[in-house]
Amino acid sequence: MAAPAGADALKDEIAPTGKLRVAIAISPAGGAFWSTRTETGYAGVPVDLGKAMAAQLGIPVEYVVHQNSGQITDAASKGTWDVTFLPKDPERESKMTFGPIYEVADATYIVKPGSTVTNFAGLDQPGVKVAAVNSTTTMRGAIAHLKSAKVTGYQTYDEIFNLLKNGEVDAFALSRDQLNAMAKKIPGTRVLDETFKQTVTAVAVPLNHPLSATFATKFMTEAVANGTLRKAYDNNGLKDTPIRTQAK
Repeated sequence: MAAPAGADALKDEIAPTGKLRVAIAISPAGGAFWSTRTETGYAGVPVDLGKAMAAQLGIPVEYVVHQNSGQITDAASKGTWDVTFLPKDPERESKMTFGPIYEVADATYIVKPGSTVTNFAGLDQPGVKVAAVNSTTTMRGAIAHLKSAKVTGYQTYDEIFNLLKNGEVDAFALSRDQLNAMAKKIPGTRVLDETFKQTVTAVAVPLNHPLSATFATKFMTEAVANGTLRKAYDNNGLKDTPIRTQAK
């Protein structure tokens, strides 16, 4: 049987190369957005979701690797990827079409080993250096939040990890879950208790891809309902992480 015309039109739009090209960002951070390299390829929640989406379309999957979500955003108009899963904010909504939110994370700061800073007021002082992953929603949130401390963007999580470990930056802005994991790896660091923003992560496609947007929205709505998302979390070290689809 031939596929219905609607299915062909969708595939032409969402997978013009014949493969579903899923944009991912690589880092050891893990979580619902970051993916990691493995001996055989890649692992992560977006990796599993992209694979499931490609299987539903009946086409192969291909992962397009970036260093951070800002790079994925910058490539949205270049036709190098077909679908992605990344943090959403108003600036990005002008560059891609988002579907349903599948994760809500609290963003805060981790301070360097030996720091006496215990809260936001202590951190937001002249001369304090705060690192963030470049061109990310968290970086924009930290810049808006901190009035006196200086926020600097770096391309990779690894680079910031080493700067923090060596005391070359005073703090790092990221989601609380990832910072709690980082604190276990860098003795003497402290994750601050307060939250400066909630980061929401969602499926996204490039602008002016209406069939792709409709399909991605349906896929994610079903993935939340039928356990596909839960399975992706469980497969990637997030068994104890509840699925949050709405910001407070």
